[in-house]
Amino acid sequence: MVKSVVLFSGGVDSTTALYWALAKRRAVQALTFDYGQRHRFEVRMARKLARKIGVPQTIFKLDLKQVGGSALTDTSIELPRYKNLARIKPGPPATYQPFRNGVFMALTAAWAEARGFTEIVCGFNIIDSPDYPDTRPAFVKAMEKAINAGTRAAFGRPPMKILAPLIGMKKSAIIRLGASLHADYSYSISCYAGEEIPCRSCSACLLRERAFAEAGFEDPLISRLKKEGRL
Repeated sequence: MVKSVVLFSGGVDSTTALYWALAKRRAVQALTFDYGQRHRFEVRMARKLARKIGVPQTIFKLDLKQVGGSALTDTSIELPRYKNLARIKPGPPATYQPFRNGVFMALTAAWAEARGFTEIVCGFNIIDSPDYPDTRPAFVKAMEKAINAGTRAAFGRPPMKILAPLIGMKKSAIIRLGASLHADYSYSISCYAGEEIPCRSCSACLLRERAFAEAGFEDPLISRLKKEGRL
């Protein structure tokens, strides 16, 4: 059985990627990065879901606050708020953390090689969020090449594969795929503001709201919060 490590932030995309890997009958391990993000509540909820569905999980701690340059790790940079998605200007947003996914991929590859994993699964997608340079197919291809040039694969060991099965899908299609796999989105956190109750004005919240509306059903996170009397 193929041993796969899934980059699992706990958001909609990585949750879908996790269930996708499980459906492919991989031996799955979730790897979650606690990197000093202002919305690190996602780590807590990712842990809750991993335990709920019985997937082994490792929380990898590092401090990208030392890098800065992003509203996600530098609280002196104001988190952008929008009335609607049309207000979002093209180009890398203030929530782009410089080369974050490159750092994650490098660390994941090192972790995976040390434990005999040969597959990295990620939930990257570019259709609804095209302005993050480290989620594009060219980036995935380049990272896979670099990883295999800089690990034991260069000496004939099994190569590492990076799978991004959602990369060409709209977020609403990702949600429909997840629903078909019985993915539990009720604990998935997307909001950049760092709370369990969505702010509904950051780009992540607006994209999530539109996606669930297009998918044709209520966001399970919202449903759970309503049931708990918190909305």
